[in-house]
Parts: sequence; structure tokens; C-alpha cells
Amino acid sequence: MESTPVSLGLPSIRESWPAAGLDVDGLRHRGWEPLPFTEFVIKIHSRCNLACDYCYVYEMADQSWRDQPKTMSRKVFDEALGMIADHVRRFRTPAVTLVFHGGEPLLVGHRDLEYFARAAREILEPITTVRLGVQTNGVLLDPEFLRICARWNVYVGVSLDGDETGNDRHRRDRRGIGSYARVAAGIAHLHADEHRRLFAGLLCTIDVANDPVRTYEALVELRPPAIDFLLPHGNWTTPPPAKAAGSAGTPYADWLITVFDRWFLSTEPETRVRIFDDIIDLLLGGSVSSETFGLAPVRLAVIETDGTLEQVDELKSAFAGATRLPVPEAGNPLDLALREPAIIARQIGAAALSDACLECPVQIVCGGGHYVHRYSAGNGFRNRSVYCADLITLIRHIEARVRAALRPAGDH
Repeated sequence: MESTPVSLGLPSIRESWPAAGLDVDGLRHRGWEPLPFTEFVIKIHSRCNLACDYCYVYEMADQSWRDQPKTMSRKVFDEALGMIADHVRRFRTPAVTLVFHGGEPLLVGHRDLEYFARAAREILEPITTVRLGVQTNGVLLDPEFLRICARWNVYVGVSLDGDETGNDRHRRDRRGIGSYARVAAGIAHLHADEHRRLFAGLLCTIDVANDPVRTYEALVELRPPAIDFLLPHGNWTTPPPAKAAGSAGTPYADWLITVFDRWFLSTEPETRVRIFDDIIDLLLGGSVSSETFGLAPVRLAVIETDGTLEQVDELKSAFAGATRLPVPEAGNPLDLALREPAIIARQIGAAALSDACLECPVQIVCGGGHYVHRYSAGNGFRNRSVYCADLITLIRHIEARVRAALRPAGDH
């Protein structure tokens, strides 16, 4: 398979990898079997009270949100739990994670959120260990939502892009008003003694126009247990901001390296940073469960507000319909989805990588980068990441820092 991205002569997506070219029968013949899903992103609300200009759901290629019900009904939610429970029983899955997502999930209101959390525990806990979470923009986070989360042990992740100036450059409501002050107020509720344990961390989408150290320190001031820095979604056909496809420049590596040095050289531990922790773990021979790094199988499914089963929704940034799973047969859609090339491609590790990635000395750490960022309209997802140069530069820098830190005193 040619690994150089192509952007001309666009074939149908069903003619490009993995829908075409992935030898599923050959994999099965050699004894490979898919792993069941263990993480479920449940879209309990399909609309949002912010209008972030980089949002992959509302501002990019796939506009299918317009056809979704605004809110997942309790009936549809119960049916989704039944589907998950059946899947869990069949594969004897010891533990699962359910994340309430959107849109903005807290738009469902207090009563529905409590119903969803209670039902998830009542239906699934007799058969498996359940971790519940909600990923919110934080604008609506109030003591009542946190009372519900505390009662049903729902961990809370909040999206925030740094200080007020940096965050409000992109994360504004439809009136153009920045969200920072309202989000900070919501996070303040999380710091109450009875709720602190629920704080899962902050999710920050990188804008290289924001000062990296100022961004990191503004997030640390909010005392999160963890920070997750995200690369803006883009690909070879639609490059991300400040990143021309094929460019040798590394603006995102440069930004992250500045943050890494500030974090790594701190005299006192301040917070976990997932992207750095994952790279260090992999450099030291460990394994991580990550969309962005390493070669561990991805075992995540998304359930939309109408109950439709889909792939990870970041794929909406690639092309319209990229998340769809054609599972028309009778049976549990989760079980049937495990036969789909699009799901299989996320579980076969190095076998899904391009030739260029297989020849790369850091591929065991990079893992080809986020699958979403490999897309090209010409040949699908079997390409290097559009962030390839950034990832290599970042990994090599972290490796050098870690090696130096582990070197015995006096060694040169």
C-alpha cells in the first residue's frame, strides 16, 4: 500500500483503506480475534450551549448532528444499556467505562442526568464493574449536578483552553461571549470538599497562538488532578491550523516541548499531563491505552442520541459519514461491529500502519499518531499522521530529557 498521502482523484471511501485493502479473512485465518468494547461514549444531548469555532461536531465535515434528536430519551438510553449489558455478558468483560457526552451533556438537566446515572449502575453493576464519567464544558456545572455526580460516583472532566484570553479566543457562546468566567465558577464548585474526588481533570485543545507556559500555568492554578492536551483535529486533506500538509515545520511539537520542560523540570509535582505520561511510559517499555500514542487496541464505541452505534466521533472531522457502522444484520450491534474493517483497523496495532510508519524508529511510541489525523481523501487512513514531524520531534525531546534524568551522576 502506498503510504504517501494522496489528495487528487478521490475514490469513494468504500474503495479506500480500511474498507478496501484490509484482509479481514486473512487476519481471522491467522488466529486474530477482535476484543470486545470496554468504553462507551453515550451522547445524551446532541446540541451545545457554546459555539467553539474548532468543534469537530458542529464546524467540520460531518453535519449529521442536525438529524439527531436533541436529547436521548430514557427509552433509548435503557435500550442502549441493554445492548451494552448483552455485550458484556457475552464476552465476560470485567469492567467498563461509560462517559456521558454531547454536545453538552448537562443540557439534559438534573433529572435526566440522575436517571441515566442511576440506571447505568442498576443495570450494569450486577454483571461488571462500572466507571461513570461526564465530559462537560463546565458552563452549567452547579451544586445540584455535583450532588447527583457524588451520589452515583460520576467523575467530571471539564474542557478549558487555558487562561481567559486563550480560552475565550475559541470557546464562546453563540452571542460571542467568552466562557472562561462561567467555567471557572463551575470548577470552583468541584473544589468543595465533598466533590473534590470527582474532578477527573481538564481537557485543553492546543492553539499555538497561546503562550504555552501561560496556558499550562493557568490550568494548574485550577488544581486539576490531570491535564490532557489535545492536538486540533485535521488531516492530510484538511490540515489543522498552523500546519500545512507535508510541512517540515513542527509548531505543535515546539509548543508542547515548552510545556514539557516547564512540567518536567518543576521542583514539585503539580499535576499529571497525560500526553507526557503516555510517552514516558512507552519509552520505558510500558503500555498505555491511548487514542494518540502506542499500539494498544482501541475498544471504544459511541452511541448517538437516537441509539445509533458509531465509531469514535472525532472521525467527524474527516468526512461526512466517517463514523457510521453498517451493521444491518439481526443481532447485537456491538457484537456485529467487531467484524467491521473500520473497527478492526483500530485493534490490529502495527498491522494498520503505513509503510513509512513501520520503518520509523519511534513507531512503537507514536503508534502512527491519532487514527483521525492519518486520513487522506485519496487513500483513507493508512498514512502517516499529519502531525508526523511534530510527534517525532516531541518524542525524541522527551526521550533525551528522560535519559538524562535517569543517567547516574557523573556519567557523560
